[in-house]
Amino acid sequence: MNRFDVIVVGGGINSLVTASLLGKAGKKVVVLEARDQVGGLASTTEFAPGFKCNAINDIVKWIDPRITKQLDLESHGLSLIQPDTVRIALGENGKNITFHRDSKKTSESISAHSEKDGKVWGEFTEYIQKLAQFLEKLYEITPPNLPNVGLKEALRMRSMLGPVRRHGTRGLVDLMRVVPMMMPELMDEWFENELLRGAVSTAGIHHLSFGPFSAATGYNLLHQHVHSDGVFHNAQFVNGGTIELANALKSFAESVNGEIRTNSKVSAINVENGICSGVTLQDGEVINANKVVSGLDPNNTFIKLVGPSNLNPNFNTQLNNIRYRGSTVRIHFALNGLLEIKGVTKDQMGTVFSISPSIEYLERASDSVKYGRLPDNPYVEFTIPSVINPKFAPNGKHVLSATVQYAPYHLRGMNWSEELKSQLKNNVVSILENYIPNFSSMIESSSLLTPVDLESQFGLTEGNLNHGEMTLDQFMFMRPTISSAQYKSPIENLFLCGPGTHPGGGLHGTNGFNAAKIILK
Repeated sequence: MNRFDVIVVGGGINSLVTASLLGKAGKKVVVLEARDQVGGLASTTEFAPGFKCNAINDIVKWIDPRITKQLDLESHGLSLIQPDTVRIALGENGKNITFHRDSKKTSESISAHSEKDGKVWGEFTEYIQKLAQFLEKLYEITPPNLPNVGLKEALRMRSMLGPVRRHGTRGLVDLMRVVPMMMPELMDEWFENELLRGAVSTAGIHHLSFGPFSAATGYNLLHQHVHSDGVFHNAQFVNGGTIELANALKSFAESVNGEIRTNSKVSAINVENGICSGVTLQDGEVINANKVVSGLDPNNTFIKLVGPSNLNPNFNTQLNNIRYRGSTVRIHFALNGLLEIKGVTKDQMGTVFSISPSIEYLERASDSVKYGRLPDNPYVEFTIPSVINPKFAPNGKHVLSATVQYAPYHLRGMNWSEELKSQLKNNVVSILENYIPNFSSMIESSSLLTPVDLESQFGLTEGNLNHGEMTLDQFMFMRPTISSAQYKSPIENLFLCGPGTHPGGGLHGTNGFNAAKIILK
């Protein structure tokens, strides 16, 4: 019978970060991944003969700098591409707004639409950077154990004094103001141009099921800009595809004697008398360990693998109250050539494009989640990953990968079917045709992943990419629940490291880093 110091369930980014740090500390670690490759939400796959795509995430917004420093990912093959043009918000007749790494260039692009908005852009990005710096420090700490906050917990919060010293209590007041805000409130304070207001607001709704008129979309906007050095809509592509971030972590984990097993689906986390002793695989193999860490979401970890009979009723209720509500769809198109996008030059193609003409447009798109139907005019964000990574498509051909909001997991009075998927694809194609002439005639084939597909293929409850909605009532010491917010679960020797923990979703790896610190204590 196999025995390890630590078993890590799931092979996503956070799981690999945790395994790497535990291996580095001398622990005997095994990572168990159900799929045939590690990476999870950082996976890269072939979706049509000769055409590859990043299954879910085309870009990495930020990576926790503690990880790049301690795990030296560059020497394990990680190479990030940082384009000068980080995003283009497509406008009517090619009148686009281009977001650059250099905020002065962005100001010039905005000024063509509104001189007033162009003038305040630099001030706005500094303001967002200042507030994001508070989150950077907050994200490095383990949430306090409420209501029993002792001296130890209070001392742990002292890193928050850095931003307070730098920005004064005024900075803290601004943070408390912006976090619960909805996008129109924030935009009213800064900008008048509709296209700009819509383009900026997309950061507030990224991978959420609710629209920009919802409270706390201000918090999600700040979350997207942690460690972005003041670059609004910061975008980094991974050389070779997003999977190479996972491969660099896998390489590090193996260099410190970590064992990575793919095609190893865990069917149960073994618990007796409130103590976790290991896992059972689908093929019946039992693997024992001193500690088990799950990178899966709370529902999969506790309800499916631990089992309700091993949970105390109070904790079971907390778990059942977590809201997931996935509503993000991914569509990949295999194209017979390079697109022509109105107002975009060939050397600007290696970036993120958004179709978000106004805040009202985004809000109307989000209504589809409320009413449980397909969006007629969805919010679409897309990249052409084959421009960045030419091996993604045969010579002369290309891939367009789109992230579509809002297509709900729960449809009213109907279920997801091939017919509905085809209808949604047609809605997306007709939106893209407004900005890309003859787009439909260039499509050779396509692949669409609904929230239901994301659930079945990637083990995401309701297809939620954040392992639980990013809302203030599911934030910090309440993420994923009030009794499991310190990366420890109420079950002895069972820990959590996935995006369902503080500080939430993304490919940044902070959850995995923080969890490893607690496990090593």
